Amino acid sequence: MMMMMMMMTTRRVSTNSSLSATAFGSFTKWSFKSSQFHGESLDSSVSPLLIPGVHVFHCPDVVGIVAKLSDCIAAKGGNILGYDVFVPENNNVFYSRSEFIFDPVKWPRSQMGEDFQTIAKKFNAMRSVVRVPSLDPKYKIALLLSKQDHCLVEMLHKWQDGKLPVDITCVISNHERAPNTHIMRFLQRHGISYHYLPTTDQNKIEEEIFELVKDTDFIVLARYMQVLSGNFLKGYGKDVINIHHGLLPSFKGRSPAKQAFDAGVKLIGATTHFVTEELDSG
Repeated sequence: MMMMMMMMTTRRVSTNSSLSATAFGSFTKWSFKSSQFHGESLDSSVSPLLIPGVHVFHCPDVVGIVAKLSDCIAAKGGNILGYDVFVPENNNVFYSRSEFIFDPVKWPRSQMGEDFQTIAKKFNAMRSVVRVPSLDPKYKIALLLSKQDHCLVEMLHKWQDGKLPVDITCVISNHERAPNTHIMRFLQRHGISYHYLPTTDQNKIEEEIFELVKDTDFIVLARYMQVLSGNFLKGYGKDVINIHHGLLPSFKGRSPAKQAFDAGVKLIGATTHFVTEELDSG
């Protein structure tokens, strides 16, 4: 999820209302790092024929990129709902994220990929990723958690409401849960398996976890209070996203809540980041 900060030395374009489109090649293997989509499902209620899409683009910064991308959408009758552009300070690169609606009859999904790929080649793009949640395959994910349920509950409710284009393959925890609880009844009702894998300081059960998650597209740590080893991250080779402590400001490392308390923090919120070998640096 890209944070767009308004600075005098950066350029930003943001349009949140529906406006005319005149103003990260083809999607083969998805990487969460190259398609950091944020927000809930786009509103396609304008017309029953229109469905939402998202395009993320990363290339060297030159004149005319925004015009070319928006013209591509407009030429197929699409309509932009939201648009963000970011050019970092002292770094000649361009990032954009487009939210749009379109008619899949007028603009078939395969043609869309080819059209954005043509633009990617023109601007020597490092990444060009388009996502149509209602048409594209859903991502297979696994959820890991420890004792507290609130991050898992939020994920499950958004998934149930259709706001997350994923298939949850399993839930893994280092804490056991009684069968007749809200969480366990929900998982059973939706056919999601639950795996209790108790961990110790000497044995993190990473081989067992790996066997359960090796075929997923990415992993979400829904307040999983264990540190995954560098060997596990390298062996898995795909993205691991950490939904951090529900009360976490910008304090890295262990005991962030204590760090926040000691610093006198009064109002704070949840964060997410990619898991790397260096704790809280992703």
